[in-house]
Amino acid sequence: MNLVIDKGNTHTKVGLFENDAIYKTFVFENTDDNSILSIFSEEKIENAIYSSVANDSCSLIVQLREKVEKFVFLSSITPLPIKNLYCTPETLGPDRIAVAVAADMLSPVGAPSLVIDAGTAVTYEFVSADSEYMGGNIAPGLSMRFKALNHFTKKLPLVSCRENFEPVGRDTESAILAGVVEGMLFEMEGYIEKYTQQNPNLCVFLTGGDAFFFEKRLKNRIFANENLLLIGLNRILNYNV
Repeated sequence: MNLVIDKGNTHTKVGLFENDAIYKTFVFENTDDNSILSIFSEEKIENAIYSSVANDSCSLIVQLREKVEKFVFLSSITPLPIKNLYCTPETLGPDRIAVAVAADMLSPVGAPSLVIDAGTAVTYEFVSADSEYMGGNIAPGLSMRFKALNHFTKKLPLVSCRENFEPVGRDTESAILAGVVEGMLFEMEGYIEKYTQQNPNLCVFLTGGDAFFFEKRLKNRIFANENLLLIGLNRILNYNV
């Protein structure tokens, strides 16, 4: 069994895999290393991979190395099942390459893929039909856009996202809400349309913490998968094993 660990900016998401199939998933606070280690007392784990965009827990990494047969710390020098054409791989977030690896695996043979990861930041990753990671773009995420409007102005309030809203704001709060959400939707639709024109058989994947909010609002055909990052990490782990 494989243990897959993704340490994000605020939470750590953990997955257990049998080959390519997800067996269980967990979400822990970033400081809760003991809960991660307690999984070993309940499951027989042979291999593990650790990916982090936050501050790494050296103690956790040391203990993981001791508990498994094969341990992979995902970095720019980790062998990958796809070709990485990013000019500065050492600056590429491990979460970005992991979702690209997952999309390449889940796409039909010969089909390129676009991954939209709507989290703290929203990223757009493109993988060619030849399993080459071509690169991607980074933009502010949903919460970041609300906070920016409040922080960099004197009178605009901090608005929270809500499920229902009118497309045209009738007061300042609804104007901010519609402006941010509709703006992100147009942005996503624009990327999808652009890449689809160039690649008619493009597969589009949507993931990240805010994916659920945009899934039903996007007009294009997409594949939403909240565990795309974990799937990619597991594929990288199996490739190295």
